[in-house]
Amino acid sequence: MKQIRFHGRGGQGAVMASELLCHALVHEGNYGQSIPAYGFERRGAPLEAFVKLDSKPIRERTQVYEPDGIIVLDSALIVQLPIFTGVKPNGFAILNARKKMTLDDVPENVETLATIDAVRIALEVFKAPITNTIMLGAFAQATKLVSLQSLCECIESNFPKKIVEKNLVAVARGFNEVLVVTRSGQLQKAEG
Repeated sequence: MKQIRFHGRGGQGAVMASELLCHALVHEGNYGQSIPAYGFERRGAPLEAFVKLDSKPIRERTQVYEPDGIIVLDSALIVQLPIFTGVKPNGFAILNARKKMTLDDVPENVETLATIDAVRIALEVFKAPITNTIMLGAFAQATKLVSLQSLCECIESNFPKKIVEKNLVAVARGFNEVLVVTRSGQLQKAEG
């Protein structure tokens, strides 16, 4: 089973992103669970959401304490919270980061680091710092655990029609603009 932990703030769409990712994983024939975890239920408060992915049914419905990777929607959380706690060896980190980051900036158990300035893209696309679909596109490119096509199909079927087009642009830009580095020395720059 693969387990993913989202870090965000209330109002950024972390819970929606976890649900959309779960829909896309199931759409591809997998089993998935999306589990929100709210602290203070207010806009701007830090929150976590979890996704579990497997090829067989998932019975246990618990929070994720030892994720295979993390997705961070708010760059301020990188320095404010212990977001890397519990990440398994050879894990991944998909980070919304304005500044350039390297593998030296993350714990050694992170094998794959993907960074993208999702706020810049969100302001261009939505005119608001809502980074959730951008980060899902970056996740798809960095991990190959879900396809961009499945994410797009799930956006079309799960989002209100008035916001579908902008979210399709956002997820594609996340997929195409993310910078991915691995400890094995591979550097991927998405072409797009």
